[in-house]
Amino acid sequence: MTVLLIAGSPTAPSRSSALLEAVGQRLEGRGARIDRIAVRELPAQPLLHADWNHPAVQRVIAQVAEAQVVVVATPVYKAAYSGVLKVLLDLLAQDALKGKTVLPLATGGSPHHMLALDYALRPVLQSLAARQILPGVYATDAQVTLTPEGAYQVHPDLARRLDDAAEALATEGLKLPPRRGFDPVPFSQVRCSF
Repeated sequence: MTVLLIAGSPTAPSRSSALLEAVGQRLEGRGARIDRIAVRELPAQPLLHADWNHPAVQRVIAQVAEAQVVVVATPVYKAAYSGVLKVLLDLLAQDALKGKTVLPLATGGSPHHMLALDYALRPVLQSLAARQILPGVYATDAQVTLTPEGAYQVHPDLARRLDDAAEALATEGLKLPPRRGFDPVPFSQVRCSF
């Protein structure tokens, strides 16, 4: 059970990468093996020149081929996904996502860009022959905030949506049995009892 997390942000740390890691942690908790690609860390020249013989490009193509599930995260700029993600997706074969379940994630400054998932990113993922594209998760800057330590924190309402998305990936993409019941609650958090 291999899950490939693709970080399409040109910066690090980033809000979209925080969403990506949150989903990755949830899937690791279900026993999935997580593999990662940070597009910003790949050598620019082979990407921009579509040098399929470059070892980094061949490694990325192999990672995509090996994955059972792919999670793609991007910031939204001018109502579209990031340019670095576009460069990577352009390198992939027309059927690179064939048989795979894909979860798109995106972050943006306001709710006005949430449709970028459906109108910009989803058609590209479909053109790469994804078997199933799950409903995406979009978050605004206010839902993924920077802590004083310099890390991004996902707010509780968004965390619940990520829980649902990760569960859908686990059951539909990885064919794991659904979780039953509730997560354990520490006694210190119990507010009343009978």
